[in-house]
Amino acid sequence: MSEERRIRITAGAVAAYATLNNTRVADEVWNALPLDVRMQTWGEELYGAVPLDLPLESPQEVVKRGDLAYWPPGHALCIFFGPTPTSSGDEPRAAGEVTVFGHVEGDSGVFRPVRSGEKVRFERT
Repeated sequence: MSEERRIRITAGAVAAYATLNNTRVADEVWNALPLDVRMQTWGEELYGAVPLDLPLESPQEVVKRGDLAYWPPGHALCIFFGPTPTSSGDEPRAAGEVTVFGHVEGDSGVFRPVRSGEKVRFERT
């Protein structure tokens, strides 16, 4: 896939852009957009269930700040912006293996004000 796939992620006054990578999970998420996801917080991670059932690709638990990932056990989209309860040190760590499917442009810390239960919208730009 040669064209860049950018999405806008919004929650109330919070807005950021992200670019999807070339995984099959990114393809499925792109095809399902727009998605409104009721998010929960887990340390400095937002996650919420979506109506997608996707396999793991290149599974990893330690991710980067700003990574967007899919967590199969919860059918959840995740946004990582800092340490989580399972982190050792400063790196974001998922609750289990995830597939990273994209990355937030700029400072992913903009998501810190988003609270559990808030809806987050993922849409194509």
